Amino acid sequence: MRRDLPQKILVRAPNWIGDAVMCEPAIRGLRSLFPEAEVTMLAKPAVAELFSAAPELNRVVVYEDRGAHAGLSGKWALAGTLRRHGFDSAVLFQNAFEAAFLAWLAGIPQRYGYATDGRVFFLTMPVAVPSRSRAVHQVEYYWNLLKPLGLLGEAPLPALRVTEDEGRQLDGRLAAAGVGLSDVVIGLNPGSTYGSAKRWLPERFAEVAQRLAERVGQDESAQVVVVILGARGEEVLGKDIAARINGRSVVLSGATTIRELMAVVKRCRILLTNDTGPMHIAAACGVPVVAVFGPTDSRTTAPYGQKQSIVREAVDCAPCLLRECPIDHRCMTRISVEKVYEACLSGLSRLSSPDRTDQIDRIDKPDQPDILSGYTVFLDRDGTLNPDPGYIKSPDQFELFPGVPEALASLKRAGARLIVVTNQSGIARGFLSREDLDAVHMKLKQLLDGAGAPLDAIYFCPHHPDDGCECRKPNRGMIDQAVQEWGVTLDRSYLIGDHARDIELAKRIGARSILVTTGVVSPRDADTLKVSGSAPDRIASSLAEAADWLLSDADRLSTQVRERRVASP
Repeated sequence: MRRDLPQKILVRAPNWIGDAVMCEPAIRGLRSLFPEAEVTMLAKPAVAELFSAAPELNRVVVYEDRGAHAGLSGKWALAGTLRRHGFDSAVLFQNAFEAAFLAWLAGIPQRYGYATDGRVFFLTMPVAVPSRSRAVHQVEYYWNLLKPLGLLGEAPLPALRVTEDEGRQLDGRLAAAGVGLSDVVIGLNPGSTYGSAKRWLPERFAEVAQRLAERVGQDESAQVVVVILGARGEEVLGKDIAARINGRSVVLSGATTIRELMAVVKRCRILLTNDTGPMHIAAACGVPVVAVFGPTDSRTTAPYGQKQSIVREAVDCAPCLLRECPIDHRCMTRISVEKVYEACLSGLSRLSSPDRTDQIDRIDKPDQPDILSGYTVFLDRDGTLNPDPGYIKSPDQFELFPGVPEALASLKRAGARLIVVTNQSGIARGFLSREDLDAVHMKLKQLLDGAGAPLDAIYFCPHHPDDGCECRKPNRGMIDQAVQEWGVTLDRSYLIGDHARDIELAKRIGARSILVTTGVVSPRDADTLKVSGSAPDRIASSLAEAADWLLSDADRLSTQVRERRVASP
C-alpha cells in the first residue's frame, strides 16, 4: 500500500437503521477507493448488527451510547478505545457534532465529513453541505460525500447480505409457526418508531393484506401467510392487525433481532410498509416494496431504485416531517385501501422483472432458441454478477445481484456459451488464497447451475497489477486461453463488465461490449470512455437489461446477415 493512502480508516455510521442502509453504497464505495486499507465501523448497537456480516468492513466497534459509553466518562473511554486502534483517517457519515468531536478526541489525524452542526473546527477535511434547494436522495447524499476523495459515478443500489445460516435459522423458526418452505410470505410493517404521523391506518393494512393473500393464493394455488413485523412496543399493534385478518398470520413484532428481521424480510414475496428502516432493508435485499408515505419526503428517503413503490396523497401540508399530526392526518387518511392494493399487485407483477432499478420499461419476451448459438458471452465477476465489497475471501461473503441468474439463464437458453474472466489480484496481495477463490467459484457455479445458467468456464488472473502479466484485464491473455480451449469465435462474442478495462478488453479482441452500471462506472462516466475511444456498444443499468439488449442485438445482426445473403446475386 502507498504510504500516502490511509491504512486504517474509521467509519462513523449513521444512527438510524434506514439511514444506515442508505449509507451502504457509500461504504462500499469507500472500500473501492482504498481496497487495501483496514476499515472499521463505529456504530450504535442496531446499526452494528446490521453490518456485522458486511464484507467491506474488517470489524465493527459497538458504540454503547446507553451503556458503557454514556456520559462524558463513557465518551472519554470510547475515545481511548479508538485511540488504541491507531486510525489515521475517519470518515464521518454521521452528521452530529459528537461524531467529529469523538474522532478528534481519539487523536485521529485526518477527519473527513460534511460541515454540519458547527463541527468544522474538529474536521481537517470539511465538505460543503449540498444546497437544500434541490432534494437529494440520502443514498446520493452519503455517496457524494466521498467524491472529493475520488469516488466516481452514481451510487449503486444498497445491498444487504443475509448469510445462509441465518436463512436456515429463519426457515426453522417459521416452520415452528406452521409456515412451510413453499408458503408465500407477505410482509407487513405497520408501525414506525419515528412517531404516529408516519403510520397508515391499521385496519387498512389488514384489509390490503387479506385481499392480497386471497389473490396470490388463488392465482398461484399456493399457501399464503401474512407475517407482521415491528419494533419493540409495537406488539399490540401487530396483534390487532392479525386479529383483523381472516387467514393465516404470524406476529413477529418486537420479537426479532436486526439480523433476524433481515432474514424475515428477505423471505417475503413483497413488503407493505410505512416509511421505516425495514422498508430500506427490504429494498436492499431485492424484495419488492410498497411504501405508504405521509409526512416525510419520498424524494429523499424512498426505497432507492423502487420509485414506483411509493403510495402518497398530495396534500398542502406534506411533507411536514412532524412526528405527530396536529390536525386531521389527511396525508394518511386520504390514502385508500384500493390505491395501496393496486400498488401491491403492481409490485408483485414486477417479480417477473429482476431489474430493480426500473430505469427502463422491460417487455417480457418469449425465449429465442438458438439465436446465440455459436456466440460466447464473456462476463466480468465483481460488480457485474455480484456486489463488489473489495476482496471476497469466502463463499459466505458471495451473493449474486438480484436478477443475475434469470438473465444468464435467458442467454443460456438462447444457445450462448458463458465464460467468466476476472482479475483476482487479492491472491498476489495476500488477501485470499487460491483455495479461497476456488471455494467462492464453487458457490458461484452452484448458484447458477441451480438457476439453469451453468457456466462453461471461469478464468482468473491471480497476479499483482505491477507484475506486467498478459492475463490481467484489459490484456487479453484470459480471452486467448478461452479461444484456444473452447474454439471461441471472437467476432461472435460479447463482453459484459462494470469497468473501463472490460470495455477496453472488448475493443482489443473485437467483441461487442456492454457496460453495466452496477459497479464502479456509471452512465455519467461514459463520456470519459468516449474520449478515450473505448465507448461501449451499450450501457445497461443491470445484467437483466444487458441480456435483453444482447438478445435483441444478436437477432438484429443475424437478420442483417440473412438480408445480405438474400440480396446478393
